[in-house]
Amino acid sequence: MSQKPDDSGLIKRHPDWMQSYIDSPEKQQKLYRRTLWIVVISQIFGGAGLAAGITVGALLAQDMLGTDSFAGVPVALFTLGSAGAALIIGRLSQRFGRRSGLATGFLTGGLGAIGVIIAALTNNIFLLFASFLIYGFGTATNLQARYAGTDLANAKQRGKAISIAMVSTTFGAFAGPNLVGVMGQFAVSIGVPSLAGPFILAAVAYIIAGLVLLVLLRPDPLAIANAIADSQSDNNLLDENAKTLESNKRGIILGATVMVITQIVMVAIMTMTPIHMRHHGHDLSDIGMVIGIHVAAMYLPSLVTGILVDKLGRIVMTVAAGATLMAAGLVAAFAPADNLMVLIIALALLGLGWNFGLISGTALIVDSTQPSNRAKTQGKVDVLVALAGVSGGGLSGIVVAITSYATLSIAGGFLSLLLIPVVVWSRKQTKLG
Repeated sequence: MSQKPDDSGLIKRHPDWMQSYIDSPEKQQKLYRRTLWIVVISQIFGGAGLAAGITVGALLAQDMLGTDSFAGVPVALFTLGSAGAALIIGRLSQRFGRRSGLATGFLTGGLGAIGVIIAALTNNIFLLFASFLIYGFGTATNLQARYAGTDLANAKQRGKAISIAMVSTTFGAFAGPNLVGVMGQFAVSIGVPSLAGPFILAAVAYIIAGLVLLVLLRPDPLAIANAIADSQSDNNLLDENAKTLESNKRGIILGATVMVITQIVMVAIMTMTPIHMRHHGHDLSDIGMVIGIHVAAMYLPSLVTGILVDKLGRIVMTVAAGATLMAAGLVAAFAPADNLMVLIIALALLGLGWNFGLISGTALIVDSTQPSNRAKTQGKVDVLVALAGVSGGGLSGIVVAITSYATLSIAGGFLSLLLIPVVVWSRKQTKLG
């Protein structure tokens, strides 16, 4: 057992195995790389689980309720569930480590997917809505897993670490929507409604993702990061830390705002696209293709985006997010409803703009936090992001019912332009500070 006096003069003890990581930058980097690989494996399965609700959640509710007005409710509910889950997972991760928090989240999401299947079998709308709330744990965990790779990353690795965690989601997230038809046929063959088929895949995928983290994510990267931070603490740094506290708060506010705006715009347009397509004669395979490409665009560009965020900076990529989302809204609004290719372009741009915004905002949050409060702060920010998704998903159906899909898309595009004055405000405040 190694000993080290802390700031109060007391002896701080670390187990010898943990001290070996504290004393060895080489071991830290080796664990950083190992953690990324484990996150990659879990995110492949987590992405498949995530895609089910995005692709057919609205259609399942439409069939069970018999109306379009509440078609956005499932997305709103599992996003609302993800809001509460983000807070719980953040607190669990801060107290017990990333392994416990993330594994709990994925396993709970798997139980929610099973609930959706049972609700479809029994035609129980109340169980459906309750299950979507629980299913939201998987959504929250899928997002929070991106933070696990940053715990041991240095400032020049953070964008890349976030992007690796996100790009691995692409494999499952792209496969999921394109397996809608296959899973629908499988579901019918075992006596389950076809639209519940993708949730069979989601249940299995989320449970596997949780087990991968539970078994393999040892030692816990956040625990090691906390120990390293403790070992580097120095009373001489207290004054400097006090000076940077206000700057850190601004960084957290900016990062949260970027992710909230991008989430509202993306979820609102994405939620109503399957309904819009169905009304204009597209079948389930067309819808699956469009949403699959959209989800791929959300995650696949991440490796390049992460490098750009590290090289060009968080601010430049935030402006790029606003411009790309604006373009997505305009293309979606003016696309001929029967033109599959233009709809694909619109939803691909929507996913890409979200990708720019999420990675930039996430990097800003990591930059502005310390290991001692990082997971808890990340959980709180992801609550806001999830609530933004609730607003976008819940209101989208009402907006389209009252006006049109084109109006929703244009409104989303113009909302995304708010990212530019937010960035201007942030830079002005930094100069004044």
